[in-house]
Amino acid sequence: MPLWPVYTGTNEPHDGIAELPPPPPWRAFDGGPALPAPDAEADASAVSPDRTHRAETYQATPETVQLVNAALYLRRPLLVTGPPGTGKSSLVYAVARELRLGPVLRWNITSRSTLHDGLYQYDPLSRLYAARQEAARPDRTQGPDDRSGIEHHLRLGPLGTALLPYERPRALLIDEIDKSDLDLPNDLLNVLEEGQYEIPELVRASRLTPDGVAEVLADGTDERVPVARGRVRCRAFPFVVLTSNGEREFPPAFLRRCVTLHLRQPDDRHLAEIVRAHLGEPDAYARTLIDRFLSRSGVGDLATDQLLNAIYLARSADLDAESLDRLAEQLMPYLGQTAQSDVF
Repeated sequence: MPLWPVYTGTNEPHDGIAELPPPPPWRAFDGGPALPAPDAEADASAVSPDRTHRAETYQATPETVQLVNAALYLRRPLLVTGPPGTGKSSLVYAVARELRLGPVLRWNITSRSTLHDGLYQYDPLSRLYAARQEAARPDRTQGPDDRSGIEHHLRLGPLGTALLPYERPRALLIDEIDKSDLDLPNDLLNVLEEGQYEIPELVRASRLTPDGVAEVLADGTDERVPVARGRVRCRAFPFVVLTSNGEREFPPAFLRRCVTLHLRQPDDRHLAEIVRAHLGEPDAYARTLIDRFLSRSGVGDLATDQLLNAIYLARSADLDAESLDRLAEQLMPYLGQTAQSDVF
């Protein structure tokens, strides 16, 4: 029987992704030849100590575990919505670490982001400069390889890299998709549906080479990967997480192609688990701050990291009770709206 859940949310790395059942017939991809997966033993979230820590301590809810597995089984992107500070971006690092998917590819969206940015970047000016340098060398026929080829001035973006024909799925975070230009979600539809794209510059250049294969740089690495005739198609559909703070609505066609997970503000039990994972067993003062956080979190959309900051300083700073209360209200400003009887 297929393994369910593949992602368990226990933060214990394992090779369960190898037991993922075949995709639905309408989500099968056949790109190739296959590229080896990134080192399965490598720390999948090794981007910064902060993200590594978040991956190791992420506390997934049962709903999160179920919908992550649905996205993995169906080979569909996971659209994660919810208030700031609920762990939307941390989720992909936790999944990548547990399932050993390799380093997370990250695409931070702004209002100026385009599909082209996510797929690849090409610098024609640097190519022109290289061509002039090459032409100026009197011994160019005996010198090093010509660096004026297109492939030397082109790098795949995070989305373009995720869709390479890896043996195992890569993990891709498309962060804050709701900040994008209105057209970007629709532009993503075809690429995420078909699992493939073309690089026109390489398509044209491939006509001039015998095998049509160009070696280009992948995102986040100095390694070159082969691209045949300018076309990229995945073999294992990547685990794609798109995050949104709910600042806009998305087209129905886009939503229909995603598995949607809405993260809510954690309850008292879940908050205690988060504090325990990051800072150890909550003491009496920490539990009081948790209660105050929960009673006021709806007022100003307090984020969980604000609570963690306050508890950390309460444990680390040598302050009296009144100073601690004042500091907590500064770190979590909406706690300052409590009645006088709420103050310790």
